[in-house]
Amino acid sequence: MSLFLTGLAIGFVVAVPLGPIGLLCINRALSRGPAYGFLSGLGVATADSVSAGIAALGLTLVSSFLISYQIWLRLLGGFFLCVVGARTFMERPPPQATTAGIGSIAEAYGTMFLVTFTHPGTILSFIAIYAGWGVQNLSGHYLSAAILMAGVFGGSVLWWVALSAALLMLQAKFTLEALRWVQKASGMIIAAVGLLVLLSLGR
Repeated sequence: MSLFLTGLAIGFVVAVPLGPIGLLCINRALSRGPAYGFLSGLGVATADSVSAGIAALGLTLVSSFLISYQIWLRLLGGFFLCVVGARTFMERPPPQATTAGIGSIAEAYGTMFLVTFTHPGTILSFIAIYAGWGVQNLSGHYLSAAILMAGVFGGSVLWWVALSAALLMLQAKFTLEALRWVQKASGMIIAAVGLLVLLSLGR
């Protein structure tokens, strides 16, 4: 139980900072509905929990692969953020949030899972957090790692549920013009972060 609660706290703490991925999920929730935004957040939560399990088990094969190919992964990630940011900036929000179908739900979940999991910094952040929180290496202890993963997933989901509920209440107060400005601002920020990632490859 203590391991699950530790994972719950870690998952929540990791999910709270609003980076470009979190900003994209919020923008999706405002423009396409809370369900679409929540499913995007669920993809992030799944990637976080899988990364948490890899870091806890010390699976060097997977983590070394991600770290070894981090230049290519950062290239893909930066390019993806630039494209998504440009699309977000150019896209006009609908007068009403659209209902997410099965295909769009799969897209929302899948894209956020891939962009989060393939980022080498995701696993590295969990390794650093474990060191700070005193979480021991669980190599070979698969049940304990699964409990920790469940906790991380639960903590991340708690944050996305709370955020989706808040956005649901705020959505009615957003005028179409205000939503356009939010979409343009988030698109510029996401594209700028992607550009910074690409520029950092030359260093």
